[in-house]
Amino acid sequence: MATIETTAHEILSDALLARLDARAPGYDVANRFFQEDFDDLRAAGYLDVAIPREFGGPRLSLAEVGRLQRRLAHVAPATAVAINMHLYWTGVAADLHRAGDESLSWLLEEAAAGHVFAAGHGEAGNDVPLFLSTTRAERADGGWRFTGRKIFGSLSPVWTYLGLHGMDTSDPAGPRVVHAFLPRSAEGYRIEETWDTLGMRATASQDTVLDGAFVPDERVALVCPAGMGGASRFHLAVFAWGMLGFASVYTGIAQRAYDLTVERAHRRTSIALTRPLAHHPEVQRGVAEMRMTLESAGALLDRTLDEWSAGVDHGNEWPVKIVAAKHVAVTSAWRVVDTALDLSGGGGIFKRDRMEQLFRDARLGLIHPANAPLAHEIVGKLSLGIHPDEQPRWG
Repeated sequence: MATIETTAHEILSDALLARLDARAPGYDVANRFFQEDFDDLRAAGYLDVAIPREFGGPRLSLAEVGRLQRRLAHVAPATAVAINMHLYWTGVAADLHRAGDESLSWLLEEAAAGHVFAAGHGEAGNDVPLFLSTTRAERADGGWRFTGRKIFGSLSPVWTYLGLHGMDTSDPAGPRVVHAFLPRSAEGYRIEETWDTLGMRATASQDTVLDGAFVPDERVALVCPAGMGGASRFHLAVFAWGMLGFASVYTGIAQRAYDLTVERAHRRTSIALTRPLAHHPEVQRGVAEMRMTLESAGALLDRTLDEWSAGVDHGNEWPVKIVAAKHVAVTSAWRVVDTALDLSGGGGIFKRDRMEQLFRDARLGLIHPANAPLAHEIVGKLSLGIHPDEQPRWG
């Protein structure tokens, strides 16, 4: 476990990064979970970085964790995006604890003891995660039962708690969302291996089928009104740690694509030129566009991370700032990697080339919540003073 005195560099050392870098292509080709990476990161204390000092951790802020995630994603994108699921739960719990809310202090104790937390919010047909759910939550003696199907369950092979949510519709006039943590030892669920995807293949984000899976009351984080009208500090913290964590990962991918492009520009040649392609004006223009995109998106991300970590009071503006920073980061990352593939030449399309993997991994950033339609809806409505739950009326 990472101790209070452990530095960020010691947790994510150059030697560790080199090992993760060497493994990433193999995981992708085999569509295999990053078990060795996971074991190494756990041994280095990386899973503990957000745990507060009073629970034995180094208490790194969201800004510090985000920059570590950027370094990790630079060498192992799938490893970084999957680990983000655990980090955002510990980060949410840590932020609530610092604010005087002890509702998730048990999570920090469990994480410090070695438990692994994953996210079970993804549902087919539900583009409004956290606030609505296709999963049914039913009250039972001493807890809740959940029935439904969760998708994109990163860390499926190793989680010991799955953070999930479901809808309680026992009162049709007042539906509620129940947020809870399913222990792996529970009955009434199964994991189905469905993960064979375009990118981020090593995450092993399998489906989780819930069939009356029981969660006791002591593992229920929150029961709140459905829709964004039920938003609380809990939801905002999940937004911040989840979305800005994703933004950090995809920014790290873009930086790697940029670095590879610059390196290769000095090696690539053309029969029509006497010098490497780095001296070609259009290559210079493409690299300049990549660099400027990285600089602007990175600046917005860093400012948002720093302001959250410093406790800047943006009030009701925080959802806009978080969603906007995530959207700008992932769309910018995609533009950078797309340009990188153009500048790599034909070699970049082969499976043996690292750029090909980065290209596929980068594309998935655009589907992580909040996707483009939801991001624009949230930012547009809140900017116009319209309640996020208001439905459009035509005619």
